[in-house]
Amino acid sequence: MHRRTAIALGLTATTAPFVDTARASAHGTDEDEHGRRRHRLAVIAHRGAWGYRPEHTVAAYQLAFRFGADVVKPDVVVTKDGVLVDRNSPDLTVATDVSKHPEFAARKTTKMLDGVATTGWFVEDFTLAEIKTLRATERMPDLRPGNTAFDGRFPILTIQEVIDLARAESRRRGRRVGIAPDVKRPTYYRAMGVPLEELFVRLLRRNGLTDEDADVAVLPQSFEPSCLQRLNRMVDLPLIQLLDAAGKPYDFVVAGDPRGYRDLVTPEGLRWVRRYADVVSVNKDLIIPRDATAHLTTPTTLVGDAHRTGLKVHAWRFCNENTFLPADFRIGTDPKVHGDFIAEYRRFYAQGIDGVVSDFPDAALTARAAAHL
Repeated sequence: MHRRTAIALGLTATTAPFVDTARASAHGTDEDEHGRRRHRLAVIAHRGAWGYRPEHTVAAYQLAFRFGADVVKPDVVVTKDGVLVDRNSPDLTVATDVSKHPEFAARKTTKMLDGVATTGWFVEDFTLAEIKTLRATERMPDLRPGNTAFDGRFPILTIQEVIDLARAESRRRGRRVGIAPDVKRPTYYRAMGVPLEELFVRLLRRNGLTDEDADVAVLPQSFEPSCLQRLNRMVDLPLIQLLDAAGKPYDFVVAGDPRGYRDLVTPEGLRWVRRYADVVSVNKDLIIPRDATAHLTTPTTLVGDAHRTGLKVHAWRFCNENTFLPADFRIGTDPKVHGDFIAEYRRFYAQGIDGVVSDFPDAALTARAAAHL
């Protein structure tokens, strides 16, 4: 299927990295110092402005939009009564206050989560009404102590509520913004008889978000290729294949496919991904690896290889804190201190990437402006 590009969805130049180059020329591209046409690099806010507010909360998304993020990235899981909610994992133990709810103590259980025994409370064991009694908390309190001031203040969002936030922001800006929903662990849900992709598409259709004149751009993504292949048959939207630096997609594990993520970033692997996806969103170590001392080494050919197949490239995940930065850009030894994060963006922007996924979208936007991208 030939998917609609971002221009067909009505996006402007700020999200042009999602588009078909041939169709973008009238939509705000510019030229670099060599006279080559280029599109503006997209800034995707990872779970909202997570660097400043607990992830996946209304406050995190509103702040990301206030900064000017082009796209926000929610995560998609499903409740007992079939409602899609915004959590990074089916396990509610981390980043919510579920453990402080005695009425749910008996729900604690152990499940195999993508092959790993995990003990906690799971979204699919709660109705939406029960989920709505929980409150979000900061996942990394030692690293982001300022975010803990917001613990307990915000409820868990539904994906419908995230769509509504993006729709309101599109109206405020007078142009479309995007959401890039990460469809989480579809193989895990399918084994329980829950067709997560179908539920997701049903929600999009109810909101008119598969139509050419949609007021919010939707850019579905997943780590599991089979999920995107299903979505490719159901919707006409740009699709994003997420790729980590190690391991393999869980659907490959279940299917006995010997390939891992690194096999999918070879030229052959990228050509295979291009059959169903428009963008690869990759762990940034696949673009510029780190050595044993955490210093950056020589860039790989991934960006160029992907572009030659017709795929755009996004890089993740960018954070300001020393603990996440390459050693080249750390300042001091305190893991929570903000290092020279602008220098890291500059290094990766120079590789020709088309989008960046950041916990600190304001920093990504500042670096983009400085680089005239």
